[in-house]
Amino acid sequence: MKKKLFLVSTPIGNYDDITIRALNILRDVDIIICEEYKIARRLLAHYKIDKELIALNEHNENDVVDEILFKINEDKSAALISDCGTPLFSDPGHFLVDMCISRNIDIIPVPGANSLLPALIGSGFDFEKFYYYGWPSPKKHIRRKQLLDLKRIKEVIVLMDTPYRLKRLLSDVVNIFGNTTPVCLAYELTMKDEKYYRGSAGKVLNIAEKKNLKGEFVLILNNKRLT
Repeated sequence: MKKKLFLVSTPIGNYDDITIRALNILRDVDIIICEEYKIARRLLAHYKIDKELIALNEHNENDVVDEILFKINEDKSAALISDCGTPLFSDPGHFLVDMCISRNIDIIPVPGANSLLPALIGSGFDFEKFYYYGWPSPKKHIRRKQLLDLKRIKEVIVLMDTPYRLKRLLSDVVNIFGNTTPVCLAYELTMKDEKYYRGSAGKVLNIAEKKNLKGEFVLILNNKRLT
């Protein structure tokens, strides 16, 4: 276990989705690197795990990497977790991993829960090939330019965003891709309110507005139609 950095996937909502391997590693490592202390402590308390925590997020990553590397080089092992899901997937930690690789510290991914694959397999679309774009810009004019560029890609396209921008993103998709574009909104995955809203972009936007949806989501567009 010594001088290793484990990238440990944690549940995206349902605590039952953690793997036995992930639990064993979180119990065995010397330190756990997390995004936010409050979220990490709540997660670890659920599994009755008590470890030294170091917060690493988008605001302090460059500042804490040296401290983490020093501890690992003292023959300690570390696990990196994000607030939820798979580390580094739209989350901080890339600089830490780069520094570990450059110092020949073993990087060991521990697969587990994520939102991407459940959203795709539940969408009903043929996704043998798909284009993952991730998070568009929060700025309206930049986001619309990004969507215009994406419109040229004739594949299944995966978008993510924060809950409070769900309806704005759907509205932009309707305006740029068209009202009839097939979409699937994978909403609150693994949680009690989990739901797949499938249909035209216009229909799903109407549902989101009527229900005032505000929750974690993955939005999948089927842009494979012939032009």
